[in-house]
Amino acid sequence: MADGLQQVKNWILERHPEREDIAPDLDLIENRLIDSLSFVEFVFLLEQESGRTIQMETLEVDEIRTLSAIGTHFFADTRQEVGQA
Repeated sequence: MADGLQQVKNWILERHPEREDIAPDLDLIENRLIDSLSFVEFVFLLEQESGRTIQMETLEVDEIRTLSAIGTHFFADTRQEVGQA
C-alpha cells in the first residue's frame, strides 16, 4: 500500500477506534467511516497525501467510496513508482 494511501487509512482508523482494519473494498460512505462532518477534512487530507488539487465540483463519490478506489484515483502513480523501486 502506498504511503499516502496508508496515511488515509490511518486517518480513518484514528476516527473510528472501534475498527482494527479497513478492507480495501469496504464502502466508506455506507459504513459512515466518512461522513458529511469529516468530508472536507478528508478531501484536504487526500490533497495533501496525493499532491493533487481536488475540485469539489468534479469529485465523483465513487472515487472515494473504497480504499481501493482511492488508491486507483489518487495514488495510482505512486503505486507504479513503488513497484519500480
